[in-house]
Amino acid sequence: MAQSSIEWTEMTWNPTTGCDKVSAGCKFCYAEVMSKRLKAMGIEKYQNGFDIKIHEEELKKPYSWKKPRVVFVNSMSDLFHPDVPVDFIQKVFKVMKENPQHVFQLLTKRPEILKYYDSEGWLDWSHNIWMGISVEDERVMDRIDLLRDTNARVKFLSCEPLIGPLPNMNLEKIDWVIVGGESGRKPRPMDTDWVTDIKDQCKKANVAFFFKQWGGTNKKKTGRELEGRTWDEMPIQ
Repeated sequence: MAQSSIEWTEMTWNPTTGCDKVSAGCKFCYAEVMSKRLKAMGIEKYQNGFDIKIHEEELKKPYSWKKPRVVFVNSMSDLFHPDVPVDFIQKVFKVMKENPQHVFQLLTKRPEILKYYDSEGWLDWSHNIWMGISVEDERVMDRIDLLRDTNARVKFLSCEPLIGPLPNMNLEKIDWVIVGGESGRKPRPMDTDWVTDIKDQCKKANVAFFFKQWGGTNKKKTGRELEGRTWDEMPIQ
């Protein structure tokens, strides 16, 4: 558990760590870079580097959080990676369901696995489990349909890093869209028109819109204002 600087959450919780790249959005994965740093620092949890690792001891932690929190689950991994056993995913879901005072935000780039597990009845959804998928450009827009077909109560899209336009998205049954530009040493550019188009699509579909950042090599300097204001909308539960 760690306090988070991510604008749309309050803290992170990583019952698994590690991942591998599946699409263009993964090119400059911050979690991979951070894992290498933590391994070099001698942090036990990251001694496997970016290989998938299960952390059973993490399952106890949410029961000790007294104040209600918004929690990003697996900021350093993907819970629906094929190397994460289904029975462990079910344990994570059980913990989330038994802590209804917290909101748990899950994010995956593997909605085909998510949909399969859900269709088999292996996932026990509760109101406080928000399920998101990453959509960085048109090539992966089919992920939206896979998310829509799940039984998650709250469904959201993370369009970060946004590296291409996302025209004419089907936002039916989608509750929230986050948009952000890539940051780091060699960030890929994000066009203003891509962002405003997504914002307009959300307004038309009555979907909450959250603009996280412009990104770039100095994300503090570029800020997070769009059309002269910040956009911090959250889904209505």
